Amino acid sequence: MRLFTGSARMPKLLYNYYERRLARSLDASTVPRHIGVMVDGNRRWAKQFNAPTSEGHQAGADKILEFLGWCQDLGIKVVTLYMLSTDNMSRSQEELDELMGIIANTLDLLDADVDISVHAMGAPELLPDYLAARLSSLTARVPAKERIHVNMAIGYGGRREIVDAVRELLLDADAQGRAMADVAQQLSVDDISKFLYTRGQPDPDLVIRTSGEQRLSGFLMWQSAYSEFYFCEALWPAFRKIDFLRALRDYAGRSRRFGS
Repeated sequence: MRLFTGSARMPKLLYNYYERRLARSLDASTVPRHIGVMVDGNRRWAKQFNAPTSEGHQAGADKILEFLGWCQDLGIKVVTLYMLSTDNMSRSQEELDELMGIIANTLDLLDADVDISVHAMGAPELLPDYLAARLSSLTARVPAKERIHVNMAIGYGGRREIVDAVRELLLDADAQGRAMADVAQQLSVDDISKFLYTRGQPDPDLVIRTSGEQRLSGFLMWQSAYSEFYFCEALWPAFRKIDFLRALRDYAGRSRRFGS
């Protein structure tokens, strides 16, 4: 019995050793300022255990809180979480109701951390009133000492974001009495960037997608033009700190040329 217990402990000891070794190998100067994460795989994770889909979403929400702790420990300043796309809004009403409740509870837990600031990205009119209100309230809160800034992409679509940015730009120009022909003639990349949901923030240095899928699905289409991408086989609820550290190690080893 003692032999079995010791043998069972050994993998955990090796895991902890490897995790610490990976963390020590990272140079603080190579850690991304802004990471975007596509938290994918909650439903498939639940299906593996013949569990309700809601359990997968809850496990995914729990992982978000754990992940943000890792980011704070590593000094990462901005995280954008792709939690619910506009395409996801076509799921069954029962699943959406459960998911919205889980997201709302997650926002409450984030609200309890006074060092986290939260910014909402997406279409609030697509969300239940109670969830839109919580997002608005949390976004308005300004921490005295911000350790990490979290963008919550809920009811988000990349194409919609660009359309919203152009619409706001045109309305702003009209309010200033500018002729549309002049606006079109002088339009620049920076002009549109000023009206994106992430205005004033650095573009993501690294975008991670879990679950083995290798596509953006509309996530930060404009902002990720020069981002590095890392695709991980692990489903989001099973995403470990070792997986994250491996992604950061991979990122640190790349040569970023920004299109040059």
